[in-house]
Amino acid sequence: MECGLTLEDLLQDPTTNLDTLASATQILTSKPEEMSPTDVTAAAQITNTLLSSPNATETVRVAAIATVSQLLNANTQDDSEENNATLELTVSLDKLSLTLSQKPNSRQSQSQAQVVQPNLVVQSAQVSADTQGVQFTSLSGTSGSFVADRIKLNTDVSKVEVEEGFISDTLIYLKFPSETSRIHRIPSNVSVGFVLYQNDRFFRSRGNKKSDAPIRVVSASVEGQTRSVVPQRVEMQFRPTMKDWTSVYNYACVFWDQEDWSTVGCFKSNASDGSLGCSCNRTGNFAALWSFRQNYEYAEALDVISIVGLSFSILGLVVTIIHHIKENSKKNLRDWKNSTIALLCICFSLLAFIITFLSGVGNSSPQSDAPSDTKNVIPDSEEHVDPDRGPCSAVAALLHFFLLATFMWTSLYGTEVVLLGRTKQSILPPYWTQLSMALGWGIPSVITVITLGATYRVDNPLGYRQEEFCWLAGVDQTKQFDFGKPMFWGFLIPVGLILIYNVVLLVLGSRGNSARSLKKRILPSVSLVVLLTLCCTLGYPMLLTTGHTHLVLSICFCICSITQGLQIFILFTARTSSFRADMSRSVQSVHIQLNTMKQHLTKSSDNISTASSEYYWSRDNLQNLRR
Repeated sequence: MECGLTLEDLLQDPTTNLDTLASATQILTSKPEEMSPTDVTAAAQITNTLLSSPNATETVRVAAIATVSQLLNANTQDDSEENNATLELTVSLDKLSLTLSQKPNSRQSQSQAQVVQPNLVVQSAQVSADTQGVQFTSLSGTSGSFVADRIKLNTDVSKVEVEEGFISDTLIYLKFPSETSRIHRIPSNVSVGFVLYQNDRFFRSRGNKKSDAPIRVVSASVEGQTRSVVPQRVEMQFRPTMKDWTSVYNYACVFWDQEDWSTVGCFKSNASDGSLGCSCNRTGNFAALWSFRQNYEYAEALDVISIVGLSFSILGLVVTIIHHIKENSKKNLRDWKNSTIALLCICFSLLAFIITFLSGVGNSSPQSDAPSDTKNVIPDSEEHVDPDRGPCSAVAALLHFFLLATFMWTSLYGTEVVLLGRTKQSILPPYWTQLSMALGWGIPSVITVITLGATYRVDNPLGYRQEEFCWLAGVDQTKQFDFGKPMFWGFLIPVGLILIYNVVLLVLGSRGNSARSLKKRILPSVSLVVLLTLCCTLGYPMLLTTGHTHLVLSICFCICSITQGLQIFILFTARTSSFRADMSRSVQSVHIQLNTMKQHLTKSSDNISTASSEYYWSRDNLQNLRR
């Protein structure tokens, strides 16, 4: 064929013979991913002409069916002209399925005939009018494409049957009335035709938009019989092609009603081996439209090891809070040191985070199971996500806020230390307290609100949080880290900036005359930020793992949590002179009385001897002597 020939040229040239037209069209559609809507429309019109022509040979028909199979791989946007052309093509395929077993230019017929292409199967058969039923089956294979030896047709079967050891991907069974229910016996044969499409590319639905999951469509046609042998019912089984991390939530049995899918006259029925069962009271193009849901492995409750570690942290934080509040209780709030306020804010935010984590990190409201009702209703969307029930999203938001606040206040504490050390002042300006409050609580609040507003939806909360446990969403559907999720830009980026800022503070504190003492005071703030980051790094995978890995991570998380509470207690409380004085007074107040008798001694001097002597008399003895 000429190199410059296009599908438009073929369509506008009526002199081209059928063999050349069929082969050229097949060649020009061999790269369907590069085709435009105009190309698909032209190819569909040419193929429709080939299939409808009474002079088409078997070679022409096979080439035309191969072209249709290639068009099913085309990836073009929805186009009305293209849709009309492809729908006309499906009508021609239905007619072909009834006549394929009829030899061209002859009234003679053969019992069966089929053409199998990777994405399309056309099956035709001549069956006896007194048949009980006809079953067309596509058996599962390893390639995913249709293969001739896995396409089976049984022309006289009383019920749906699948040979033992085989699994069907698609099955359609035409049940005919029994002989006793027929008005009279019909001696002539009946033409039965089936068309199986790999996907619903030619059936563009307006209401049900499928973007990922392929929907197989099967067509059944019957011709040549009187009303007495019209199929009593049509039974179907569809095996959905699901990814490993998904499962079917709900489905609907439908047929193509000129312009869209319809459920009228179709019902759900039981099926086995993971297939979707359908039953309809008419012939036509059938499919099962389903919605899927992700399979989640919900995080188990925190084990004893993790709870013990967090409990030690709570104890250290509570002691630190009580001590510093007691120490400053007699002062006016305005007279409190800025560092004391920052330390208390660190402890309060971290304590609130740990308590929230302990009580609510596990999702207490998991998604519901698949509905058990038999209502045949087309799903609203391809992926099913339960509407938000509230508690888990609230916990995720609180954890996000309190943890960011803890990181923020550690930076403010370090900033105060650096400012006081480098300016050699004992107090900061009066406005610093209000400014630090605005920054310490305000910035985490703004980040939390922005994250919520940008990603949270009541009907789809998983854009904001995870389903396995109550924390920010960070991975995609395949469990790979997603940089577009809020965990990255709503948490990791702010924490990373805080880490960098604390390192800068440490560098600044290492310079100058008083660098040694200033560095010593900044190190607790920096080390606390690093420890918080380490705890978050260990806590996230701990919630997702099981078995030996979970045990190891739980032990590491426990050690980190204990260290976290002890570090705050030791660095900010135990080392202070006021705390040691309080502890010393507490120890001295606890004593054991060995003797309840009291002796009062009076000193007396005796100058009789040259050597000076001193005598001590008890009060009782002295009184006796005086008497």
